[in-house]
Amino acid sequence: MKMDKNTLIGYVLIGALLIAMFVLNSRSRLAFEAQQAKVADSMARSKPRVDSNQIVRDSLKVDSVITNRKVASFQTDSIKEELVTLENNVIRIVFTNKGAQPKEVELKKFKQYNSNPVILQKGAFNKLSYTINSGVNQTAEIDKILFKAMPVTLNADKSSSISFVTGDSMGRKITHQYTLKADDYMLDLNINMEGSDKLFSQNAVNFVWQTEVPQIEKDHAYELTQSHLCFVEGNDFNFEYIGTGDSKSFSKPVDWVTVKQQFFANALIAKNKFLSANTNWSVPTDTSNHYLARFTTNAQYALPGGSAASVPLQLYYGPSDYNILKKYNNKLENIVPYGSGIFAFVKYINRYFLLPVFDYLQKNVASMGIVILLLTLLIRLITSPILYKSYLSGAKMKVLKPEVDALKEKYKDDQQTFGMEQMKLWRSAGVSPLGGCLPALLQIPIFMSLYYFFQSNIDLRGKNFLWAHDLAAYDSIAKIPFTIPFYGDHVSLFTLTAVATSLLISLYSMNNMQDNSNPLMKYMPYIFPVLLLGVFNKLPSALTWYYTISNTITLILQIVIQKYIIDHDKIMAQMTENRKRPVKKSKMQERIQAMQDSQRKLQEMKKKGKS
Repeated sequence: MKMDKNTLIGYVLIGALLIAMFVLNSRSRLAFEAQQAKVADSMARSKPRVDSNQIVRDSLKVDSVITNRKVASFQTDSIKEELVTLENNVIRIVFTNKGAQPKEVELKKFKQYNSNPVILQKGAFNKLSYTINSGVNQTAEIDKILFKAMPVTLNADKSSSISFVTGDSMGRKITHQYTLKADDYMLDLNINMEGSDKLFSQNAVNFVWQTEVPQIEKDHAYELTQSHLCFVEGNDFNFEYIGTGDSKSFSKPVDWVTVKQQFFANALIAKNKFLSANTNWSVPTDTSNHYLARFTTNAQYALPGGSAASVPLQLYYGPSDYNILKKYNNKLENIVPYGSGIFAFVKYINRYFLLPVFDYLQKNVASMGIVILLLTLLIRLITSPILYKSYLSGAKMKVLKPEVDALKEKYKDDQQTFGMEQMKLWRSAGVSPLGGCLPALLQIPIFMSLYYFFQSNIDLRGKNFLWAHDLAAYDSIAKIPFTIPFYGDHVSLFTLTAVATSLLISLYSMNNMQDNSNPLMKYMPYIFPVLLLGVFNKLPSALTWYYTISNTITLILQIVIQKYIIDHDKIMAQMTENRKRPVKKSKMQERIQAMQDSQRKLQEMKKKGKS
């Protein structure tokens, strides 16, 4: 539709009026709100002032009165909150008699990235509690009740024990007995109850276990990606990634629930299984809180019935060390992520080959960097026959390249016939087209097992080598004042050496390819190393140091094998000899040949039909 001059002017005026109306209305609204604020301030000044601190004090006083009423039958005025410590050479646990539970847990042999002690539990959020019937139509949380702490006892097996006792005038009694063995991270907890049929409804104890996961390593984001909720449900181990927060409900009986971060773990274990359980967790968006996540687990434990009952539990506070966890014989060692997903099978390579060899080397070699070097040399020695076969297959294909090019030129308009003739050529010369692929595929399990191994082995933590201060974290030689997408905010030198050696291998392989006429192939040597630059920059320096050594050895082996070991004249003579022999086909080759012959006949029939 065309508009004349008057119509256009009319639209402009209407628009101007609307804008003016919005502006005037906005100013009027702001003036009205300002006037209302003045009136409110005037009224507020005329009211008597309220002491906010007094409100808080009164609120706390009311809460305290309500709590004391609920737990009155179990509360003794003469008992005050006190702290008791159990410790051995590896762990120190501070207990509070309020709730008769651990209040602070320190691992003696480990330090945080900033050299502070590793404190796995501390703060008001952490607790292990359950609800009891404290009176007529009254319930109370056990973490609000003050127990009487008994003296610490030293046992004949060098373990130490502490008991906390509470009870009421009706004969009901609850005892929490903790036992800590010598040089052990596992804490045994036996909850003994008298009058349990009156303390709990439906013969079940509903536990609430809350734990806050502290940040221990220097890279908050990376430590979060390495942290999991682990559990054994229905006798099967599984885990969940923490992500940004989630929840998990268990439909089968649960042996234990473990909150595992990169190298440490907190676990709640039921010796006779929890009947049911569910866990929810949240992850803070503000990393300045210095904790990774908060977990709350609700677990129901079935009592045997009767007036007396006992609940045997265990609490684990310690490293996620496979050798330590294995001895508990409860599948707890599965929390060490030595393989998962489609590469779950590589955990067996790590557990039964790499870990024993690594342990042997580190017991006899002082430098952890040299241990990794020796381990790499051993692996490359084992896989060298596979590498040799791969290069030998490539050399055979290179010898046949002129004949393949001739076939390609002859059948350039018939790709199917070219493929059939090429297969015949390879078979007659005794060459398998998969000869170069299969050896490379066989190396993938080794590659992935080492990828998991160096990210999960706690023995690397805190060990330095060359410029790397911690082989379990990235080695930063320079800090970038901004974050580069896909790369990060620092420069890892071992990452650069791993990428550089990978680039050299790619360039060398490119120069030895039988067909590099494809224009896309000229960029291939650069794509993979660039991807590695972003992927490796946040990975542990032990892993990037390993790849640097492995790539260097691979490059040397390539040059030595291809230049000095593989005899191209001998290969040609062998292939000529193979062509004189009758070709034996496998059943699979016979089937492929039959399919190709059938397709060729169909094409010939179609051509005749068209003609």
